[in-house]
Amino acid sequence: MKISSGFRSVAVAAIAAVGIGFAGAAHADSGTIRFSVYKAAFFVGGSGGEGTLTFHGKRYPVSIGGISGGLAFGASKTYFQGTVRHIRRAQDVSGVYGAAGGGGAIGKGAQMIVMTNDKGAQLELTGRQVGLQVNADISGLSITVK
Repeated sequence: MKISSGFRSVAVAAIAAVGIGFAGAAHADSGTIRFSVYKAAFFVGGSGGEGTLTFHGKRYPVSIGGISGGLAFGASKTYFQGTVRHIRRAQDVSGVYGAAGGGGAIGKGAQMIVMTNDKGAQLELTGRQVGLQVNADISGLSITVK
C-alpha cells in the first residue's frame, strides 16, 4: 500500500502541531508564594503589601496592591502563603486577580482563596488575618513580580 507524499506531509505536520500543543501544556510549572497584605476599608477599601515568589529555586520579590467595594469596614493584615500553578516563567504571576467573597475577623481569623489571572496563573492561598475586618465585597488584587 502506497501513501502519497502530500498526505504523508500533512499527517506529519498535524502530528507535530499536536505534539507542540502538548509540550506547551507539559512545560507549565508551579511555585510557591508568600506575602502580607494590609487592608483598610470603609465601603471602599484599599490594600497593599509585599512578599516573595519562589520558582525553580530562585526567589523573586513581589508587590501587592488592590481595591475592594461593597460592604466592608475595618483594618487588618493578612499573611498569605500557597502555591502558584500553571506558569511557565516567574513573570506569569504578574497580573490582576479578582474575587468575590465575605468574611470577618476580630483579633485573628483564617482565610482560603483560589484566584486566576488573565495569563492562567492560579493562586491557591491560605492566610491568617489579624485585626478587625468585616466584608462582603468584590475585590481585585494586583501582583507585580519585580
